[in-house]
Amino acid sequence: RALSPVWGGGDGGSRVSLRSPLCCTHCLRRRRAGRLCGAVLSCGRGSVVQPMSSGRGMDRVIKYGALALLVLQNTALVLTMRYSRVSDGPRYVSSTAVASMELVKFVTCLAVLFAQGKYSLARFSGTLSQQVVNKPLEVVKLSVPSLLYMVQNNLLYFALSHLSATPYQVLYQLKILTSAVFSVLMLPGKRLSALKWFSLLVLTFGVVLTKTSQGSSTDGGQDSFMGFVAVILASVTSGFAGVYFERVLKGSHASLWLRNIQMGCCSIVLSFATVYWQDGEQVREQGFFYGYNRVVVAVILLQALGGIVVALVVKYADNILKGFAASFSIVTSCILEMLFFEFAPNVNFFLGAVLVNVSIALYGYDPKSRRRRRAPGAKDVAPDKSGASDRLYEKV
Repeated sequence: RALSPVWGGGDGGSRVSLRSPLCCTHCLRRRRAGRLCGAVLSCGRGSVVQPMSSGRGMDRVIKYGALALLVLQNTALVLTMRYSRVSDGPRYVSSTAVASMELVKFVTCLAVLFAQGKYSLARFSGTLSQQVVNKPLEVVKLSVPSLLYMVQNNLLYFALSHLSATPYQVLYQLKILTSAVFSVLMLPGKRLSALKWFSLLVLTFGVVLTKTSQGSSTDGGQDSFMGFVAVILASVTSGFAGVYFERVLKGSHASLWLRNIQMGCCSIVLSFATVYWQDGEQVREQGFFYGYNRVVVAVILLQALGGIVVALVVKYADNILKGFAASFSIVTSCILEMLFFEFAPNVNFFLGAVLVNVSIALYGYDPKSRRRRRAPGAKDVAPDKSGASDRLYEKV
C-alpha cells in the first residue's frame, strides 16, 4: 500500500504522487542506504522531511572536506615532526611522545564508545567489562600489532631525525608494497591484479630513485642511510601489523572502536615500559616532559587524532581519492619544505617522487568499479553511514 502510485496517509492525510521529492522519516530509517523511498506524506509513524538530495550534497561536502583535512594532517604532521627533531633547544625523548600519543588515542576511543552508548555510564561500563575485561585472550591476541605499531612509531621519529620531510614521505610509501605482500601471504583468497603488481614495481623504482638522490651523507649528525633503514623497517612493521589487524577484524563481530580499545590496553603498557627501559635514566633526571613545547604537543595531537580524519575518508570517499590525498600531501610538503627548510631536491628525487605518485594512482584504480558507475541505469547509492569504518591505529 505504501508503494502504490498514489497513496493516502494512514492518518487520513492527503494523497501524494510517488514522484514527490518528499520523504517520510519512518521510511528513511528503514532505507539506510540513502535512496529516495518514493515519496510519502505522513504514514502515521513518521513525518515529512526535506528531499534526500540535500543529504547527498552534505555527503559530498564532508567527503572533500575530509580529504582536505587528510592532506593538511599529513603535511602538517611530517613537517612539524621534522621541525621538532632538528630545531634548536632541548630535544625531547621520542619514546615519551609515542607513549603520550598512545594515551591520547586510547582516551579518544573511550570517548567515542561512550558517545555511541548514548552517554550512558552503565552501558559504557558494561561494554568494557564484557568486551575487554572478560576477554583477556582477545587483548593478548592484539598485543602483536600493538608492539609492532609502537616499534614503528619510534622508528619514524628516528627516521625524521635523519631525513628531510619530503624524502621521508616518499620513502614511507613502501608501506603500500609491504601491505600488499603481507595481505597476499596472510589473508585467505587475497589476490592482486596485474595492474596492482605493476604499480608496486613502479613504486619500488620510485623509492630507489629517491634513495639515490639522498646519498649517504652524515652532515650535522644526520645519517641519511640510517634514516632510510628506519623507514624500511617502519614500512615492514606497518604492513604486517595492518594485515594482522585486518585478519583479526574479519574473524570478529566486535566494532573497530572496541578493537582499538583492546589494542590500546597493550599499546599503553608497552609504550610506557619502553620509556623506562630505553630512556629511563634520562627521564628520571630530566623529567617525562623535558623538551616539550607547543610544536611537540601539536605533533602528538596530529599523530593521535589523524586516524579520525582517515575514518572520515574511508567512510565517505574511496581508495582513489585517499591515494590522491597522499600524493597531494607529498607535493605540498615538498613545496613548503623548499620554502621554509631550504630543501633542494635534485632530478633523481623529482623522478622518484613522480613514479611513487603514479604508482599510488595505479594501485587505487579499479576499472571494474569505474565501468559499473558508468553503466546505463546504474543507481547512485549514497555512502553507508551505519557504522564506524575507521582504522584509528592503522594510520600512524
